[in-house]
Amino acid sequence: MGGFRIPIGEWAEAGVAWIRDTLGWLLSGVSAVVGWFVDALANGLLSLPIVAVIVIFAALAWVLRSWRFAIGTVVGFVLILGVGQWVTSMQTLALVLVAAIIAVVIAVPLGIAAARNDTFSAILRPVLDLMQSMPAFVYLIPAIVFFSIGVVPGVVATVIFALPPGVRLTELGIRGVDSETVEAGHAFGATPGQILRGVQLPLAMPSIMAGVNQLIMLALSMAVIAGIAGADGLGKEIVQAMSTVDIAKGVEAGLSVVILAVYLDRLTGALGALKTQRGSLLGAIARRRAPKDARVSTPTPAPEPVGV
Repeated sequence: MGGFRIPIGEWAEAGVAWIRDTLGWLLSGVSAVVGWFVDALANGLLSLPIVAVIVIFAALAWVLRSWRFAIGTVVGFVLILGVGQWVTSMQTLALVLVAAIIAVVIAVPLGIAAARNDTFSAILRPVLDLMQSMPAFVYLIPAIVFFSIGVVPGVVATVIFALPPGVRLTELGIRGVDSETVEAGHAFGATPGQILRGVQLPLAMPSIMAGVNQLIMLALSMAVIAGIAGADGLGKEIVQAMSTVDIAKGVEAGLSVVILAVYLDRLTGALGALKTQRGSLLGAIARRRAPKDARVSTPTPAPEPVGV
């Protein structure tokens, strides 16, 4: 048994080499497009006045969640500015947002397809298990081979690592829609596409948004690891702090990651349950309009019958 060995690693290496040699033109195009989006978003955030960016983030926090969260947002981002991690934080935020958008565009259709086809779901499930259980560092190896050093392999590895919860929770939300509601749509003559858009997706939205929330959190955790691949941002700062044992830089970069994580987590969590956010600006507007919309004219009581 000493000579028994299955060369899975060699097969994978040959497959990666074949993809790189055969689809080099496609990989170059993907690298150019993804790199342009990340750079454009990062440059856009950095070109705006810092005060304006903080005001925008705080306004989103107030509109979607509460004024308390808005104040906490201002304090958090001022702290990021105070420790000198503003540029790296905006670079990390751009990477996370681009990776999250790509992952959502892939995950939601896959989740819908898995919910509507049991065979496809059975095939997809072990693939998602493999993607979710594979160590995060492993994704960087083929990503660097395909896209060289820089931000693009970080985005690609982040998308792969963050994809599974988005697919799973989208499928769970679609499957969790009451079958009687779907049957009622069929009874009224609605097509499968109309039922999906008008019934299943709206009812499954809380579960889908929970998947988006988890997806963004995993993307942020992977964005830090992507610093090993040369992606600019807080991940690169943490890697440099580890290599030089710079405790001060490590603490400041790590604290900035925590602030970004809390902000994105609370904001995306509020998107999945806007009606329950009583402290948000949208909730306050809805409550002010509710009495006007709920006014119903009181019917005049019928006269009592006259006894004979």
